[in-house]
Amino acid sequence: MAVNEGLRQQWLRGVLDLCLLAVIAQRPTYGYEMTVRLAEQGLEVASGSIYPALARLRSRGLVDVTRRPGEGGPVRTYYHLTDLGRRELAEWTAQWGDFAAGVGRVLPS
Repeated sequence: MAVNEGLRQQWLRGVLDLCLLAVIAQRPTYGYEMTVRLAEQGLEVASGSIYPALARLRSRGLVDVTRRPGEGGPVRTYYHLTDLGRRELAEWTAQWGDFAAGVGRVLPS
């Protein structure tokens, strides 16, 4: 069965902040690397969606940044979770589990 890409993108837009926090929680990372790591999990996200989401997370105090020289390239902005970001990730993860379980109960088996 073919995946409706528009629908898939809409779903991903709804959970992008959660997914980004989860990726950053594994280790500090920069924007492009996040797109690669998400794509490895089957979640194709355009960089044009990543950076506004990261700015939103930063403005809410969930992530902070450090700048480091890139490997033979320009300086990269690495994102890492704040303490508030870790707490929110735990809360959102629990809420997601409850939500996904509810959807699973509604869908036909």
